[in-house]
Amino acid sequence: MRVKICGITQLDQANAIAELGATALGFICVEKSQRYLAPERIAGITQSLNTDISCIGVFANTELSEIIAIVKQANLTRIQLHGQESPAFCQKLRSRLPQLEVIKAIAVKNADSLTQTECYAPWVDTFLLDAYDPKQLGGTGKSFNWEYLQDFAPPRPWFLAGGLTPNNVPQALVTAKPDGIDLSSGVERSPGDKDLNLVRELFQVLP
Repeated sequence: MRVKICGITQLDQANAIAELGATALGFICVEKSQRYLAPERIAGITQSLNTDISCIGVFANTELSEIIAIVKQANLTRIQLHGQESPAFCQKLRSRLPQLEVIKAIAVKNADSLTQTECYAPWVDTFLLDAYDPKQLGGTGKSFNWEYLQDFAPPRPWFLAGGLTPNNVPQALVTAKPDGIDLSSGVERSPGDKDLNLVRELFQVLP
């Protein structure tokens, strides 16, 4: 089970979360987000971590050249696309950075939203299913109907995101059976400020 804690903004919290058992840390590279960090600040964290852990940059509708520059500057090891990037864009990104995992987020508004995975599958490594919100791309604290996922079997592994907390993760795992989970607001005191007690509770309820 992959466990990604997203919206990291502080080195001490990043190290503590890694020690508690997270397999990936997410860094928001979208300037309008409350959890945004400039590339140099992300680099200050990724280059000072006490352990080898996946460092995922989260982008939304960002130019290809800018993604490549930020990935290098911030020492990121994986890329998450959380906007309206097309399959063609994913193909270009894959060709430019073939060694990096590409994660494509899908905003789930209804069961039909899941069909989007079919056209992206040839060009991405992993999917991330998040709750649809007309104003925010993620970190909303909202979940979607996990019943949509009972027969979901995409050709790529996938993360479940959207409104997950230590309280509802056990039910989410039983209902949706994801390959990984992604939490942000569900383990926070405020945007970007992680509550390590909640992170600890999360790992206590995981199988």
